[in-house]
Amino acid sequence: MSARTYPEAAEILRVHERWLRRNISSLPHTKKGRTVTFTDADLERIDQLHHVEPATGPLASVTHATPGPHPLAALKPLPAKRRAVRA
Repeated sequence: MSARTYPEAAEILRVHERWLRRNISSLPHTKKGRTVTFTDADLERIDQLHHVEPATGPLASVTHATPGPHPLAALKPLPAKRRAVRA
């Protein structure tokens, strides 16, 4: 398990180094003093955090049922408030 620097991690993840630096607070990493490194496990977790599966189409893992009416569709708005009549 080797420690990777920003440029090495960016190359492995195929992202810009500045993207890593901008998003470092939400990414798994190791920091010793000012030195930031990424382990292979960190890089795998970053890849999994940003992995997206297709929701529709032939590669979708789950087929979605046809959606019915919205659960709140039967609600009606309240009648308008009457204003006090000033004499």
